[in-house]
Amino acid sequence: MQTMAASGRLVRRDRLAREAEEAHLAAAAARSANSRGRLRPEPPDDYRTAFERDRDRILHSKAFRRLKHKTQVFINPEGDHFVTRLTHTLQVTQISRALAAALSLNEPLAEAIALGHDVGHSPFGHTGEEALSPYFPERGWHHAAQSVRIFEVLEDLNLTWEVRDGIRAHSWKIEPPPSTQEALCVRYGDRIAYLTHDALDAMRANVLSASDFPNAVRARFGEPGRVWIEAMINAVIDESLVAGEVRMDAPTLAVMNELRAFMFEHVYLSEAQRLHTRAAVDLIKRLIDYHLEHPERIPSSYRDTDADEVTQVVDYVAGMTDRYALQVHDRLFGLSG
Repeated sequence: MQTMAASGRLVRRDRLAREAEEAHLAAAAARSANSRGRLRPEPPDDYRTAFERDRDRILHSKAFRRLKHKTQVFINPEGDHFVTRLTHTLQVTQISRALAAALSLNEPLAEAIALGHDVGHSPFGHTGEEALSPYFPERGWHHAAQSVRIFEVLEDLNLTWEVRDGIRAHSWKIEPPPSTQEALCVRYGDRIAYLTHDALDAMRANVLSASDFPNAVRARFGEPGRVWIEAMINAVIDESLVAGEVRMDAPTLAVMNELRAFMFEHVYLSEAQRLHTRAAVDLIKRLIDYHLEHPERIPSSYRDTDADEVTQVVDYVAGMTDRYALQVHDRLFGLSG
């Protein structure tokens, strides 16, 4: 409920008032009062909705803090302006909230999913999936599933089902897709953020120049920079309002996919990047194999003793920041490896 302060200058806006305001959201929006709930029931908060509470728990988690020392694309870049996993996460959050706000969806739900979507990433970016999947031959290893595992087991935050489902399926390769429109905002927000800022980082690293990008990309989105973000956000908003669900029009999506393919060929999977990637994969595997032989070296503070030994070791190594992985590796094997 809302109550006026004695001075009339401030108004108390508690959880019930915030939940009531959600009645004005779009029909497709998730309502916090209708959440499928948590694994363990909890009394509601006096002021925050369930999704606001999840957002705050994620922000205060150890896994979120570690993102500041994890690579996005370029490993150990020279310079202070390259995107890290933390700045990427904040950019995804801003874009996801912008989409949710424009479409009258539940902004705190989109924010919570976006803030938690990448906490499962291993050190050195996506190389972790290449390094760690061989240890799980039947199912592989994916950072999205690890993000959910962190919040359900390693740092049990007891998040709502909607937030966990959105984190689980934030990647476009994950099936089934997420169940809320807010999570679809994060799917688009993630792709918009990494394509635009990774392109700028590639230019900053002198890997690409503005003229290298495909003509169709520059014709649809403009020159590399923040105009790309605006163009992609507006494309999602315009098509979503017509379709009644979060999506991008087919011609623009085709150009975005062309940009993504270009980035994979010329940046993510380029020979220069693969040299760094191979070294990172070898380092991660060396740490895994060592701790499989010496599981007693895993700190008890970050260990699920109910899991099998491989999972316990991978939980520990995947949770490392880039610099901590390098420090542990140097301590165990020497600077030369």
